[in-house]
Amino acid sequence: PDRIFVLGIGFFTLCFLMTSLGGQFSAKRLGDSPFTIRTEVMSALESRGVLRRMSDMLEMLMKRMDILARLENSTDFHKGDEARFPLDRFQPAAGLMERIQAIAQNVSDIAIKVDQILRNSLLSGKVMEGRRDQCEVPRDPKYPDCAGKVEWMRARWTSDPCYAFFGVDGTECSFLIYLSEVEWFCPPLPWRNRTTALPSPPPLPRVQAAFQSDLAPLLELIGTGKESLSFMKKRIRHLAQQWLRAARRLELRLKGQQRHQKQILIHIGFLTEESGDVFSPRVLKGGPLGEMVQWADILAALFLLGHSLRVTVSLKDLQSHLGVPPGRGNCPLTSPLPFDLIYTDYHGLQQMKQHMGLSFKKYRCRVRVIDTFGTEPAYNHEEYATLRGYRTNWGYWNLQPTQFMTMFPHTPDNSFMGFVSEELNKTERQFIRANKVSSMAVVYGKEASIWKGKEKFLAILNKYMEIHGTVYYETQRPPEVPAFVKNHGLLPQHEFQQLLRKAKLFIGFGFPYEGPAPLEAIANGCVFLQARFKPPHSSLNHEFFRGKPTSREVSSQHPYAEDFIGKPHVWTVDYNNSQEFEAAIKTIMRTQVDPYLPYEYTSEGMLERIHAYIQHQDFCTTSSPPLPPKAKSPAMQSSPSPLALSPNATHLVWSPNTSQDPHTWPPVDSLQVWVSETRHSCTETCRRHGLVCEPTFFRFLNKKEVFLQLSITCDSTEYEMNHLYPAVAENVHECYLQKEPLLFSCAGYNTKYRRLCPCRDYRQGQVALCRDCL
Repeated sequence: PDRIFVLGIGFFTLCFLMTSLGGQFSAKRLGDSPFTIRTEVMSALESRGVLRRMSDMLEMLMKRMDILARLENSTDFHKGDEARFPLDRFQPAAGLMERIQAIAQNVSDIAIKVDQILRNSLLSGKVMEGRRDQCEVPRDPKYPDCAGKVEWMRARWTSDPCYAFFGVDGTECSFLIYLSEVEWFCPPLPWRNRTTALPSPPPLPRVQAAFQSDLAPLLELIGTGKESLSFMKKRIRHLAQQWLRAARRLELRLKGQQRHQKQILIHIGFLTEESGDVFSPRVLKGGPLGEMVQWADILAALFLLGHSLRVTVSLKDLQSHLGVPPGRGNCPLTSPLPFDLIYTDYHGLQQMKQHMGLSFKKYRCRVRVIDTFGTEPAYNHEEYATLRGYRTNWGYWNLQPTQFMTMFPHTPDNSFMGFVSEELNKTERQFIRANKVSSMAVVYGKEASIWKGKEKFLAILNKYMEIHGTVYYETQRPPEVPAFVKNHGLLPQHEFQQLLRKAKLFIGFGFPYEGPAPLEAIANGCVFLQARFKPPHSSLNHEFFRGKPTSREVSSQHPYAEDFIGKPHVWTVDYNNSQEFEAAIKTIMRTQVDPYLPYEYTSEGMLERIHAYIQHQDFCTTSSPPLPPKAKSPAMQSSPSPLALSPNATHLVWSPNTSQDPHTWPPVDSLQVWVSETRHSCTETCRRHGLVCEPTFFRFLNKKEVFLQLSITCDSTEYEMNHLYPAVAENVHECYLQKEPLLFSCAGYNTKYRRLCPCRDYRQGQVALCRDCL
């Protein structure tokens, strides 16, 4: 028993040594992915501590090996062993003894090497301390944050492995090298050999973008593995011929124009596992698909325009494409960003900020954010949103507001991205006209919860029309759907289109808001009937909009259909008024309508719009207007106004005597300046004059002289940070100019102010572009 006990002790000690040391180093070893590290880098002191513990354990193991050897050589041990054990059971034990003796010899060699490592480590520490004394924090007024950043690095450089990746080792010199060459908080060190740094790769020659004639490479680029990706690929295949015809038409129109091919990253953040990817599981269960419809169309448009794309739906791929260093995201990218543009959503924007370090601020001008409901400037400006109560979970990014791109043109402060609807040829139009069933209605709502509480409306509708639904269910009919409704279940897109081509009416019950289905129904010859909201829904009174970075008031389920299409294709009525609701149904049944699709929702319209954005929107080189002087008095000087009074003296236009900057987009000759009423935003004011608010033009009218040109009396003129400025408080003759360019906003009103509003014309059927914008 004594022999077995000693053998066990020795073997256990060996295992303990291996496990302990393995744990010490495996905790610091990079994982399969350089982005999954969650440990801190060992400092020199920690390394020496590990080596000392290793030496102590090796010494203990050697002592136990000596005890084992002495026991083996004792006579009593052999006699007792021969009396108790058969020979075949003794030989393996003897073999184990030989192996342990061999290990003991190896351990002795390791102990010597460990001692050498300890000596070298201590010597290295002294050398590093000497190097630390050689570098002093420079006092340069051009780099006021240098000393503070060095102090932070002393305390926290081990908090993220990315600092060690860039060569930080705890010495003062390594801090200064990092802060001057990787980041830019300290001046370059004069003794550094700058030629040793890797030179930036020379810019690649500009390649001309060529329209594509085959969508198959795009489908391969999108990849597989998610139901949402399968949905998008099916949509692209279904609309492929429509896309290709539109691309050929636009190519002919743009013939001769120089178009540089852009390197574009498309990162669909809401489909990543880290954001929860709630959409993919709901694709087959009737969940909202509007976002995926839009992303599929964005991918198709960018690809057909001839740009080079990379598509990611995982955080790991995003980090790989961006060049994120190993660690927790506190360091800049390892190389210059290889993309001219990045299309993403709010989830992707957050992921990029978390992993790009200072590079996010440097490259955020290249980002375009797909934002369904829009982001108004008051919510986008971080300081202002925090001070004035506009801060939400989704805003405060300090981007140019036109970097946000919406599904419908409801927020002129943002860019209108949109999507496409299926277009009909002449034969299909004739078929629809001949086969419409005037007493057939389809309800807008694939989820059973939308039908709950709608029995009253359905009962009235059932008096006149046969009602069809496409509500998802697995085994049993949803109880929310009345028995008199013919429920088809969730239909594939082409079968849903066939249902719409027969139906006369497509009716909404208030949700979902602003989806693509009403436009598809109108394009297939249906009349869309929807509820008018009294009062309008907004973030102030409705749970769905609460927390969204907009104060926009939604007057109906689909404001675009109400405002931009209208009767006879769209009817908006008060559902709480049964007589009005019933009268609308009777009138719709008698009304003949043809399929209608606004040009901006055709494939050619979307291609045209995205082409214009890529050609003309540049948020990286466009300079902001100069900041106003600090003095706040009526005597403030500013450059002369480039505007002139219109011939009928009702508004201002661009003066014909003022030269135009050819790089200004939209062209300034489309500008008109109108003064709002006190209860109207600039969005509403421009719309009332048949125009669109254009926030890019605010900088031209943010001048005191403009008030004088409009015969507005200003007893005082102040520069302040307010999203309603420039404006005038007429009752007290106080005029206000905008201090912060990011707060120029078409949205918002206050009964105290009349606002100066920059409006422009627009192309028929293409509200995003002025008449001369192409």
